[in-house]
Amino acid sequence: MSRPSQLSLAERLAEGVVVGAEGYVFELERRGYVKAGPFVPEVILDDPDALRQLHREFLRAGADVMVALTYYAHREKLADVGRADDLEAMNRQAVRIANEIAAEGGALVAGNICNTWSFDAENPAASGAVVRAQYEEQLGWAAEEGVDFVIAETNDYVGEALIGLEVCQALGLPAMVTFASVQPQTTYDGHDYVEACRILADAGAAVVGLNCSRGPETMLPLLEQIRAAVDVPVAAQPVPYRTTRATPAFEALESEDGRHLFPIQLEPYQCTRFEMADFARRAREVGVDYIGICCGGGPHHVRAMAEALGRRTPASRYSPAIELHPVLGTPHDASRHGVMRGWDSDA
Repeated sequence: MSRPSQLSLAERLAEGVVVGAEGYVFELERRGYVKAGPFVPEVILDDPDALRQLHREFLRAGADVMVALTYYAHREKLADVGRADDLEAMNRQAVRIANEIAAEGGALVAGNICNTWSFDAENPAASGAVVRAQYEEQLGWAAEEGVDFVIAETNDYVGEALIGLEVCQALGLPAMVTFASVQPQTTYDGHDYVEACRILADAGAAVVGLNCSRGPETMLPLLEQIRAAVDVPVAAQPVPYRTTRATPAFEALESEDGRHLFPIQLEPYQCTRFEMADFARRAREVGVDYIGICCGGGPHHVRAMAEALGRRTPASRYSPAIELHPVLGTPHDASRHGVMRGWDSDA
């Protein structure tokens, strides 16, 4: 079968940093197509053109990978919103749309699985069977529709991540496995995040790393340790929020009066495009191979990150030219621009 990308994930990585873009459900929620709370991607069937447009915007902004929007499109989450009968149609359509838009720019296409909320470290055999069945459904359809690799993301348990990897391997699909570092030091089943990545790398993951939960400042120190501990490519997809050593994960961010801000009151902590561009440069400096963004990211962040890595993207045609702004720009003609004489544009 002909693929949108002429190169495999491994070949792309060999050429240099791969730029990723995720956080689809957050961005589509902001646009009015996903319900906050369940965050089930009903948009796939209800408003497919909205999904196409977001894929296209990420592609134009410089993303090298179109990720099929099957995050939370598994059996238990769909049952929560009364759409269990749409399971197969939703998963197949998500991959078809990702392939359709990838073909517009020669991008890779990634299938997607995530934390299921079904895994129980106290009962790994029984709960693991439930998880495996959900992954086999989703990835079976993804493989039939055509993907280049799988992103198995937002993992809280090493045990669940290993099941996802095993299903990918059974289907002959390379897997990028990333952990959500919600807790300060360890996964929910007690492995520190560096060890967790090492375990998955040793088990055959093509790429390992971190996504979601942490912003740039609290993810970078872990990334340096992971890079030193594994021999496979490393991925980093932080959230664009200002997390700190005191609050390393954005799920715990609070307002000054103690209100919980996750997931839809996080704007006071939002990173600018310039902060995310700086993260992209710093991540490359420590040897990260797959650099992207997760929940809260928008196309403007992705473009700034891609440009910081030396890319010129289709959307770069419209990158800021503040010097042409009538007030903030260079006052070539003060009367025409309505600028006061002596005004300092750097003030």
